[in-house]
Amino acid sequence: MMSSSGSLPVYLQISELLIRDIAAGRLIDGERLPPEREMAADLGIAVGTLRQALKDLTEKGLLDRVQGSGNYIRAASDPKSIYAMFRLELVEGGGLPTAQVLAVERVPKDPDLPQFGTSSEGHRIRRLRFLSGRVGAVEEIWLDGSYASVIARTDLVDSLYLFYRTRLNLWIVRAEDSIGQAPLPDWAPEQFPHAIGTPLPCITRVSEAQDGARAEVSRTWFDPDTVRYVARLK
Repeated sequence: MMSSSGSLPVYLQISELLIRDIAAGRLIDGERLPPEREMAADLGIAVGTLRQALKDLTEKGLLDRVQGSGNYIRAASDPKSIYAMFRLELVEGGGLPTAQVLAVERVPKDPDLPQFGTSSEGHRIRRLRFLSGRVGAVEEIWLDGSYASVIARTDLVDSLYLFYRTRLNLWIVRAEDSIGQAPLPDWAPEQFPHAIGTPLPCITRVSEAQDGARAEVSRTWFDPDTVRYVARLK
């Protein structure tokens, strides 16, 4: 289940997986989690790592840890998550997002993109997205070239927004998604389960930084047999 290069610490991966299960309703308010040793064994991690994850959930107000009784879910309508703006889930709900970087290049902006940023160039990041290890989507992210002169593949982590905050001092605070249909691009890798040119659901996202500027545009083609787009209303 865990990814390696560029991934979050394992305890945060577990915490995020549980948060997304809470958001999807797979874990409900008041539900008792399995005993810690059993849960750790099922997840293939050390008990100490699991306890770090449960501590994180407790600090976020999503878990009650009752001495001698167990750990109980405290559901929230909008649980805080590193992936709060990532709207794809497994068809059955939840799923831990991870990513494989396919290419990172600084190139002239695609003229077909919505207008964004001040530079004539952008950092084009192409990735294969997984949810709990299952291939779900391919994405092309364009970050305006003014935010960094160079971005190396090895710099990137599973959560680009986390990378933006910690390395570029860029906070994505708003995003607008438009969902349509578009043919799968010719750079999609072979492990994606559709042929090049297949019409698929496609999300175009325009993202704004903390100063209100349009900082990023992305396009995501997803496999509707495996994942779904979800936007929950408060």
